[in-house]
Amino acid sequence: MVSFFVELYLKFFFLLTPFFVMSTFMSMTTGMEVRERRFLAFRVTLAVLITSIVIALIGNWVFSVFGITLDAFRIGTGFLLFYNAFDLVHGGKAQNKRTGPAPPGLDDEDIAVVPLAIPVTVGPGTTGALLVLGSELTSANRVIAGLTAIGFAILTVGALLVASSYLEKLIKKQGFVIMSKITGLILSALAAQLILTGIMNFVRLFQGA
Repeated sequence: MVSFFVELYLKFFFLLTPFFVMSTFMSMTTGMEVRERRFLAFRVTLAVLITSIVIALIGNWVFSVFGITLDAFRIGTGFLLFYNAFDLVHGGKAQNKRTGPAPPGLDDEDIAVVPLAIPVTVGPGTTGALLVLGSELTSANRVIAGLTAIGFAILTVGALLVASSYLEKLIKKQGFVIMSKITGLILSALAAQLILTGIMNFVRLFQGA
């Protein structure tokens, strides 16, 4: 169970694309005092935590209601994650569509949920991955370990956001760019694993039919 916890923690940490989230957070909070940034980071973390746990818990219900197989969802989610990974590795155009200053009329309380929590942190790819992960939590022990791992991953990202003012001075903008690209490479591997698992399960199903 410990290995399951660690595996899920690391997987979900990178699914949250923490360095992309941090760079977006800092660009949208330019001019804020450190205290204001930290308070906003707490609200973002809470919003992401609640959203992620709810999505993970309703995975099986979503599949049963819409008649979607888990493997079909794995493949679809894998392609979405590939798109996110491509954004992170290549940077620029695709990311700029998802970032930028807060829309007119929104204050820092508004941007804590939209867009910082959703969709910057919990985007379509992360949502799909959460549904897949949630559907795989088939026993009480796995549910407890899985939700705890997801919670710790979110709290880790939250801690990075709280420390963003310090980290911004420490590793500079170029450091975030490099870390985002590394995150993108890891995310692409996770996406490939989801797609391959889905395809292999479909092949086994047809072979057994």
